Amino acid sequence: MAHLLGAESLHLEYPTKVVFDSVTLGVSEGDRIGIVGRNGDGKSSLLGMLAGLRQPDSGRVTVRSGVTVGVLHQADELDDDDTVSNAVVDGRAEHEWAGDARTRDVIAGLLSDVPWEASIGTLSGGQRRRVALARLLSGDWDILFLDEPTNHLDVEAITWLAAHVKRRWAANSGALLVVTHDRWFLDEVSTVTWEVHDRIVDAFEGGYAAYILQRVERDRQSATIEARRQNLAKKELAWLRRGAPARSTKPKFRIDAANELIADVPEIRDRIALQSLATSRLGKDVVDLIDVAVSYPATGSGQARQVFDDVTWLIAPGERTGILGVNGAGKSTLLGLVDGSIQPTEGRVKRGKTVHVATLTQRLDELEQHLNDPVRVVISRLRTSYTFGTGSKAQELSPGQLLEQLGFSSAQLSTPVKDLSGGQKRRLQLLLILLDQPNVLILDEPTNDLDTDMLAAMEDLLDSWPGTLLVVSHDRYFLERVTDQQYAILGGKLRHLPGGVDEYLRLRAKGEGAAPTSGGGNTATSTSALSGGDLRAAQKEVSAIERKIVKLDGQVSSARTALVEWDPSDYEGLGAEMKRITALEAERDELEGRWMELSEALG
Repeated sequence: MAHLLGAESLHLEYPTKVVFDSVTLGVSEGDRIGIVGRNGDGKSSLLGMLAGLRQPDSGRVTVRSGVTVGVLHQADELDDDDTVSNAVVDGRAEHEWAGDARTRDVIAGLLSDVPWEASIGTLSGGQRRRVALARLLSGDWDILFLDEPTNHLDVEAITWLAAHVKRRWAANSGALLVVTHDRWFLDEVSTVTWEVHDRIVDAFEGGYAAYILQRVERDRQSATIEARRQNLAKKELAWLRRGAPARSTKPKFRIDAANELIADVPEIRDRIALQSLATSRLGKDVVDLIDVAVSYPATGSGQARQVFDDVTWLIAPGERTGILGVNGAGKSTLLGLVDGSIQPTEGRVKRGKTVHVATLTQRLDELEQHLNDPVRVVISRLRTSYTFGTGSKAQELSPGQLLEQLGFSSAQLSTPVKDLSGGQKRRLQLLLILLDQPNVLILDEPTNDLDTDMLAAMEDLLDSWPGTLLVVSHDRYFLERVTDQQYAILGGKLRHLPGGVDEYLRLRAKGEGAAPTSGGGNTATSTSALSGGDLRAAQKEVSAIERKIVKLDGQVSSARTALVEWDPSDYEGLGAEMKRITALEAERDELEGRWMELSEALG
């Protein structure tokens, strides 16, 4: 493959820190490189040096003659007074850009719901990010540098972007370098992963999953080598005391060791134990939404807006659910119904007597009153210990130990909250919520400002958290990792997704679930082959099936939780109960098959 860009002996330092020391790298045609590492270790600085936006203190970056470079920055560089059309096509006449297949594809993929002549200053953060991306992708670049391209993007936009860059920067077609905390995106697009750490850059073949396997193997071998070195030193000392020569061996790296590493790894969560503990903390009733409708009254010259209509959702103890939906579909309204901050227009919300809901919001409200206090003082006001895990795996952790799990050093315990980074504040916010001992936890875009290592630490913490978990996130990897099922808000309805995020994307590709418009209408267009009475009958059957599936999910979950307390000596009773659960699951699977069949027919 042809060489495009090279970096030789790069050195970069700040007055108090050396960021890189003698780093040498190369980029060739066909490379799609994902760059990972802890916040502050220099990922964006590396991208800036390679893109020619900043100069290293020593060393050099060379680019092959004629190679064009495009860069997407973290910061928004759009002019508020500019229009979307001018920002994207740079004033070109419509017949010029409309004749360019690439530009048409980018506009259709990123800006289908953004008014073409709207002022940039009137757009939301997510819309501005998509405009910036569309502007960049409409150009012709040999090397594309993307710094956090998925920030503010929803699942659909991220999925489109991954497919687009894979097509355009394929083998022997230029190169892509991307810094992002979105692990699904990294795994989807990267052929090489660079890990930035400790002043150096390590290269790994493959995407995020392959990188993790190789990194774990590297760390395991490092620990093994250190243990062998210490044991060898003792043996050498004994041999030397007897006058014998020392002996040593050199271990070899084997990639299949990475596969052996995960071969016997147990399930990430003990679901039965967690459900049992959640039931003991919550009882059988958590939050039930029954025939709920929510609408907002007309404001000014606008019309009333209906968000939900006839929604029933029975939330079970220990349930771990991810919520999907386009911006404006009603995700925040749904969470508000659960935590009690929003009341339904119709229907009712029933809460268990012991329910204690806590929400990790996108804002940092919990920290506002503690900005001048050291971290140690803030956490000591709540409790001195916290129990994580269940049964024999339960462990009592101090707030300091919890902070250590979330990446804080002992020195940072004395740091005022106001001096923490965005990611550190986010982690402290989660800790304060957990120390309040909720039994229903709502996470609203919890991955903001966290690097991949800290996301993994948060996931590990949540694996042992016993309670009901509801998650709204555009980070697909995180959503699928911490939840056991997903629902989508589509056209004012709450729909279970047996096929997970992939099923949601298929439904959205058909035009389902656009944000409700004024007056309660839906902007999605119907492609149903049914009409008249057949259409109404199918829609009615789909609604009935969804209610039955929700009910069966609750019955199966309750039955499996009850198995924990079953007398193990009652073989016949236990066998009969397992048959009953299997029958319930079979009935649910059959209903889900019928639901998918009807959904296909309805378009």
